[in-house]
Amino acid sequence: MEIAIVLAVIVVIFIAQTYKIVPQQHAWVVERLGKYDRTLTPGLKFVIPFVERVAYKHSLKEVPLDVPSQVCITKDNTQLQVDGILYFQITDPMRASYGSSNYIVAITQLAQTTLRSVIGKMELDKTFEERAHINAGVVEALDEAALNWGVKVLRYEIKDLTPPAAILHSMQAQITAEREKRALIAASEGRRQEQINIATGEREAFIARSEGAKQAEINKAQGEAAAITAVAEATADAIRKIAAAIQQPGGEQAVQLKVAERAVDAYGQLAKTNNTMIVPGHMGEVAGLVGTAMALFRGGKVGP
Repeated sequence: MEIAIVLAVIVVIFIAQTYKIVPQQHAWVVERLGKYDRTLTPGLKFVIPFVERVAYKHSLKEVPLDVPSQVCITKDNTQLQVDGILYFQITDPMRASYGSSNYIVAITQLAQTTLRSVIGKMELDKTFEERAHINAGVVEALDEAALNWGVKVLRYEIKDLTPPAAILHSMQAQITAEREKRALIAASEGRRQEQINIATGEREAFIARSEGAKQAEINKAQGEAAAITAVAEATADAIRKIAAAIQQPGGEQAVQLKVAERAVDAYGQLAKTNNTMIVPGHMGEVAGLVGTAMALFRGGKVGP
């Protein structure tokens, strides 16, 4: 009975050592008698017990690796505290097993030295503006070296760039001064535009007023001309009617009567001076005035 139990245990151990189940996205490296033999892919695999063994197990997933913070010196001799994160993936399990004793430590150290080299070629201001360039430089250098380790470096990202407190304070003061400068420029531009708008408005208002005054003078002149024309036309029409009336029978006698009335009215309206009214010496002068007027009238009638 005991022998059966021992045999059963041996069989279980033999089966366990013989059949291996490799998970998805994993690769196992098999050695035969201490020498690399093959790489097992996901699924149920067979291994010869006591002759072959699974020496290394690797995950083929993308792995994030935190790169410790370090001090880097820029081209203008300014210290920067820099840390980042690296993403890599094993592409060759055999090289990852035998290319380096510890590929994770190798990648971390190489990332730090490469980062110091890249930042050392740049000035302080550029390090904040060229993060993508720094990341690309680190990835390029790591990817070339990591081929021998069976590792593919996918990307590197800087998490923090921290200058010394004094430099940080100076940068903040510079940013504040630049913002104040932009604010002053914007305010001056606003005042300039305001003055331009006011001047433009005043010029347009003056032009509008002068155009209005000009049009008013034109309208006034046209109105006065129209009034003079209307008065002249009315006077001419009245004269024509009077002339036509004189040609009628009894017209000349009517004119004599009208002239005599006007003469009498004229004497009656002579100006008064010191409460003394000026009157003709005798009424015969009125008749003589009427006769003179009629002689003038007849002379004008028979004249050319």
